[in-house]
Amino acid sequence: MKKLTCIIVDDEPLALDILEDYICRTPSLELAGRFSSGKDALGVLRGGGIDLAFLDIQMPGPGGLDIAKVLADAGSDTRVVFTTAFQQYALEGFRAWALDYLVKPVSFEEFSRAVGRAVEWFSVRRASGAGSPPPPKTLIVKSGYKQFIIPTDTITYIEGTRDYIRIHTTEDTPVQTLMNLKTAEELLPEGSFARVHRSYIVALNRIKRIERSHVILEDGSGEMVAIPVSDTYKEAFSRTLASRAL
Repeated sequence: MKKLTCIIVDDEPLALDILEDYICRTPSLELAGRFSSGKDALGVLRGGGIDLAFLDIQMPGPGGLDIAKVLADAGSDTRVVFTTAFQQYALEGFRAWALDYLVKPVSFEEFSRAVGRAVEWFSVRRASGAGSPPPPKTLIVKSGYKQFIIPTDTITYIEGTRDYIRIHTTEDTPVQTLMNLKTAEELLPEGSFARVHRSYIVALNRIKRIERSHVILEDGSGEMVAIPVSDTYKEAFSRTLASRAL
């Protein structure tokens, strides 16, 4: 696959220098320019030919979210990776179909993972000729001082407790993060998960069977877990199951 042409947009000179260094160390990328102004970057992006844009979210003038919206409204082929010091913009970032959302300071390892997703996305797109980007396939959450990138196809269920959720997967111990279940629902790929209780979201492909008012899932250790289905969500859950059976 040919190199991905990319630009960096950030009003912090140090951030520009760090990302330029990362790009120069990455064989799959070719740097087409670096910009400290969203306005200047938009002129280049509107001209086409840019595969990937690393965008800071908060900048004077148009910020990263504004630029991403312009690209989306124009049907641009450019994909976006957000770089920011602010975790709270993650939801808006994924709504803008960002490939990834990197929280500063960005390590080379984190940068490389984002580039890997970009390479994979463009490989699939060019092979299939498809134009519309797929929904995000990862959740990026912060727990303590660490940031976790969780592939959504590894999630078995999500448990909500007040303002926190615990994400249970097939691969790791549960990850607890400051988020409510409603926000988690909005971030998950549509059609792959269902809310079954005020405190639970389940992955539909992890359901082994349904017993009375519970669904039985297999967790990462191979153990079966019973998740309650409340009356509030039972009808919608039944419709979801019926639609998948057609």
